[in-house]
Amino acid sequence: MIRVYTQVQQGKNWLQKYQGHKPIFACILGFTNTGLIPGISAAGATPKDREYTCLADVEFLYNGLKPKPQYPLPPLDAGASPVLITKAIIDALNIPLHLFNAGLIHQPTVPTIDLGGTPARCLTSGHALDIATVKNLLEAGGYWGEKLADETKDSYLILGECVVGGTTTALAVLLGLGIAAIGKVNSSHPECNHGQKLAVVRQGLQVAGFNLALPVSQPLKLIAAVGDPMQIVVAGMAMTASLKVGVMLAGGTQMLAVYALMQALAAKFSLPWRPENIVVGTTRWVAEDPTGDTIGLAREIGCVPLIATQLSFAESCYPQFQAYERGYVKEGVGCGGCAIAAHLYRNWNQTQLLKAVEDLFAPFIFLE
Repeated sequence: MIRVYTQVQQGKNWLQKYQGHKPIFACILGFTNTGLIPGISAAGATPKDREYTCLADVEFLYNGLKPKPQYPLPPLDAGASPVLITKAIIDALNIPLHLFNAGLIHQPTVPTIDLGGTPARCLTSGHALDIATVKNLLEAGGYWGEKLADETKDSYLILGECVVGGTTTALAVLLGLGIAAIGKVNSSHPECNHGQKLAVVRQGLQVAGFNLALPVSQPLKLIAAVGDPMQIVVAGMAMTASLKVGVMLAGGTQMLAVYALMQALAAKFSLPWRPENIVVGTTRWVAEDPTGDTIGLAREIGCVPLIATQLSFAESCYPQFQAYERGYVKEGVGCGGCAIAAHLYRNWNQTQLLKAVEDLFAPFIFLE
């Protein structure tokens, strides 16, 4: 139920080390106005819906199914929110949950740890975040990574994210760092909108004054120009946590960009980290996305083990989940990492995992 796609031996060693261990899950929430560009994301049917996608996901992640939620899970063109997968697993496995607000446009309705960040401006501005905010978020991430590592003890930390439009800011960071990422990233669309993403990213990098033919030598300035608040927080968290415990970056394109950012931060500022303790964990829908090249992207970055749950919704009785098999949604809110944790901790198979997710979703049908 788990496949290792890159750095195979390192990935297998990591999986073997944490077999049977219960992790801690931390979800880092952020917002970028990039996600409001028409058509840029399918994580919410309209740009206005996408303002509230993260708020709805985190409210459900914390509360579960409640009557009259302030932010109901958003309508999607097809598919169901990946938070349903995450919630089913963390509840069934009793995984500790920590929620971090790295910079949201609206205040969440559930308790979160506020890191003092701000939502990012659209990356086309070339000034997504103030440099002081980026530095503060890196420091806050480092502090919480060490703190969570102490709580994790001899297990591992899953770091998930919820940022609508985050695959586009990920592309911007990857290209800024000199990674050959064109045509390789993923999206929530069934067919990745590579052309639109690339045009947006090129505009932002040019406005910021970066030479597109040369890697940016200042990673903090790159995040300030075209990044989002989640990226720098997770980088700081993962680096400090990796000194003591295992870390799974739960996501696809966005977490690969974070991994590349960590490489750049370590090289620029001599920040300590233990990359052998870190893997990127995602879903099969991302790893094998025919409209991107996640495996090729991981290889371009180098030294990063890419692993994925082999969870399938092909036999689901709900069309909202069958849509994942047609390329919709794919990943989000750490769902791939949490599914990997279910395989590792409880040795869940396909049938058990599918049942847990469908059982959680079933009441939604009766509420419609």
